Amino acid sequence: MKFLEKLKNIKLFNIIMLTIAGAINAFGITVFLNPVKLYDSGISGTSMLLAQITPEYLTLSVFLLILNIPLFLYGLKKQGALFTIYAIWTVIIYSFVAWLITDILPVDVNLASPLAGTDLLLCALFGGIISGVGSGLAIRYGGAMDGIEVMAVIFAKRLGISVGSFVMIYNIILYIICGFTIHSWILPLYSIVTYMGALKTVDFIVEGLDREKCAMIITVKPDEICKALSDEFESGTTKISVTGGYSNEPKTMVYFIVNRFQVVKTKEIVHEIDSSAYITISEVADVFSANQELK
Repeated sequence: MKFLEKLKNIKLFNIIMLTIAGAINAFGITVFLNPVKLYDSGISGTSMLLAQITPEYLTLSVFLLILNIPLFLYGLKKQGALFTIYAIWTVIIYSFVAWLITDILPVDVNLASPLAGTDLLLCALFGGIISGVGSGLAIRYGGAMDGIEVMAVIFAKRLGISVGSFVMIYNIILYIICGFTIHSWILPLYSIVTYMGALKTVDFIVEGLDREKCAMIITVKPDEICKALSDEFESGTTKISVTGGYSNEPKTMVYFIVNRFQVVKTKEIVHEIDSSAYITISEVADVFSANQELK
């Protein structure tokens, strides 16, 4: 019943933007990277490698669905039903448009990029930037393009590393495996250029990509906001009594830790309850509980 209630919160505009994001990402991957055997990062890069070393009927589109959707479903409790729906929709669009470009449209992307030829540097840069735009838009409008980032959000804290470090370690391992698999290090090294280009692009679109964030909310409706945030994200909040410097009126500051996928939704929830609430969101390098400190 609770899941069905979340469906009512789906926004058409977000679906449209996530559709655009998936299509942009597919364009960058299939037109610039896949033709010259460069690798994207995360599950997308893993899917590209698996598509190369398995039978032809196991295409990039197939692996994108097989690998990503279970990861998003696994992260359902942590990230929420709405995010999971948005993320799965984005990956479906990504997979579908990739299939259109490679198998249906009259565009030859088998041996070279239609726009950059076989120039590995151009393909790496433009493929990374374009796919970064798609990934950034996906995050900005409540979804995600890659299931590995959801796993990073869930497991990074348990491992004592940041989300960005988790993703980076995964990608380094992926590129090493690619090098040994294809018996060459040229393409994996150029793929690192792709990864850095995509990372900086996403960072430009969605600020604070690599770190957790803390939201400090000054409000006159702390109980309602705390309940709404806790219900949405299943995370705790902290209330601190404060006094307005100018008005000298008593207020409450709600302190709340969010990840990159939750920032936009947090703003929407707060302003729906208290339109006059003052919100600041800052990066935090590390987040530890008391139990973690004792270990």
